[in-house]
Amino acid sequence: MILEQYYLQCLSQASYLIGDQTTGRAVVVDPRRDIEEYLQDAKRLGVRVELVLETHLHADFLSGHLEFAQSGAEIGYGSVAQPEFPARLFEDGERYCLGQVTLEVLHTPGHTPESISIAVYETPDSSEPHAVLTGDTLFVGDVGRPDLLVSSGWSKIELAGMLYDSLHGKLLTMPDDTIVYPAHGAGSACGKNLSSETWSTIGVQRKENGSIRISERDDFVASIIEGQPSQPMYFAYDAQLNAQLRPLRSDDPPETLRKSQVEAKIEDGAVVLDVRDPATFALGHLPGSINVGLEGRFAEFAGSVVDPTTPMVLCGDADQVIEAQTRLSRIGYDQVVGAFAAESTFREGTVTTPRYSVAELRTRLLTDEMFTVLDVRNPGELEDGAIEGSLHIPLAELVARIGELAHVNDVVIYCAGGYRSSIAASVLRYVRDGIQVSDLVGGFSAWDESN
Repeated sequence: MILEQYYLQCLSQASYLIGDQTTGRAVVVDPRRDIEEYLQDAKRLGVRVELVLETHLHADFLSGHLEFAQSGAEIGYGSVAQPEFPARLFEDGERYCLGQVTLEVLHTPGHTPESISIAVYETPDSSEPHAVLTGDTLFVGDVGRPDLLVSSGWSKIELAGMLYDSLHGKLLTMPDDTIVYPAHGAGSACGKNLSSETWSTIGVQRKENGSIRISERDDFVASIIEGQPSQPMYFAYDAQLNAQLRPLRSDDPPETLRKSQVEAKIEDGAVVLDVRDPATFALGHLPGSINVGLEGRFAEFAGSVVDPTTPMVLCGDADQVIEAQTRLSRIGYDQVVGAFAAESTFREGTVTTPRYSVAELRTRLLTDEMFTVLDVRNPGELEDGAIEGSLHIPLAELVARIGELAHVNDVVIYCAGGYRSSIAASVLRYVRDGIQVSDLVGGFSAWDESN
């Protein structure tokens, strides 16, 4: 048996290659869109990927099933799914044999109605599974959120009940030593308290997973529908796109633009997405640029503040631009219409932006009441404390709630460490030309340490 995990840290997303050495046949589960690594490993291991199994219609990334289909693989879902392209739909309990290695598809709705888990057996005659790929049903330390389809007419209470039944009626009936391989880890917006561990066992989760330990169904439902993180803007877009035929990913690098071309793209409605780190961005950038640095959860936050249909011009050096394009493609953001390097393209016309140290912000708070302090952390982070008197709008909600800042003309923004605050500050400048915006270097961590 071959069972390889691929963990994409920047999206907290896990995918899997399962193969049988005796037959050379293999399946990939929940692949990302740039599929080259899977194909290279399949060649190295002497197997051919014949099937892509999707545990559900993902919202947090654009899956690579269509890219694999181009290379001859079949696409598979649970039978509740309704993709708009040819796919094999598996019934609950249906098995798929690769030779000795055997997969069993288990319908485990709750995160979404079509969600499945995949039990992996070492032989067709094995009485107990070696492992189970749990998708977004069961995570290490948490369970999937049931509220992503509220806008599509699904009740989160109904889905939470289905999730409870899937967990207690199927996954938790497996032996304690069954290995649990989830689709996400810490940092993902697909749950509340995901662990940084990328695998576990049923027995450990039975003992340590706080949501699993809620034994009463009604109590579980009440707990799981509350306190979920804000979902990024792109989630609904990706969930829809994952069910549709759409263009395949392209490796062609974006065109390098001259100054006049950049200006023309902006005039036509494009946004400049500056992918340099916040400190470099603050020293000089094109007015109206949105800063999302590559060193953080780049694609997730770009997808939180830039509309999926907005053309983008990337700003950064050559390597940064290629990396940014790849990571944007993983969430289906293919609308990159060019790129430039700020230092060489715009020798004049760039602007700097102020950033406050903790000491400077403390001084201003003592002497000036005519400005607003904005906290863009997630709701759960408020448990760590907050700057007294600050207004709270999570970054993922900022674009939708920008009207709440209509009366604000001077604002200092902070997050946990200074990465998201630079994003939020640049978004405010983009939306409201002329507003005075600064952000706090080091974020709340630096503020708290100075106390």
